[in-house]
Amino acid sequence: MASLIDSLTARLSLGDVRPAADATRRAAVAVVLHGEPAPRVLLMKRAERAGDPWSGHISLPGGGYQASDGDLRVTAIRETHEELGIDLAGVRMLGSLAALHPRSSGPTGIEVTPLVFATDVALEPVCGPEALAAFWLPLPLAASGALEGSYQVPGSQLTFPSWTYEGHVIWGLTRRILETLLELAR
Repeated sequence: MASLIDSLTARLSLGDVRPAADATRRAAVAVVLHGEPAPRVLLMKRAERAGDPWSGHISLPGGGYQASDGDLRVTAIRETHEELGIDLAGVRMLGSLAALHPRSSGPTGIEVTPLVFATDVALEPVCGPEALAAFWLPLPLAASGALEGSYQVPGSQLTFPSWTYEGHVIWGLTRRILETLLELAR
């Protein structure tokens, strides 16, 4: 993982992660990396909830920014603890990826900032009420093309590229974030 961490450290921004004081809805997700010699990333299956555009999806831990958080790093740490029982407060943050605007966020939209953390300690997730399951995705396997597939959104004609790992379909925003991460690591 050292070369991955070195590559990402050289390319990620450790700048200010305080959101601008405007009306934009914001969220942060934690890209938690671990593993030697093959790095892996922590993912979760979201609980089924009415009105949640990401209900039941495979995602990175994270959620909505609250003014009391102060910055998006605190949001990612708080949400990871709420969803998976993992405390990232003492875990090294490598930086942030560019904010994204998911297509499925509804009419008011939302800006999602991925924050990348790296740990040498094997973290064991304990799912809270917002998570049905958690697992570690081996990044070299995702990068190899062995997991490639496509996902059709139920009830629509929309099809997206996906990865399938141990029965979990990773697509949409989560896949976009992880593809960006893998590209930066090259």
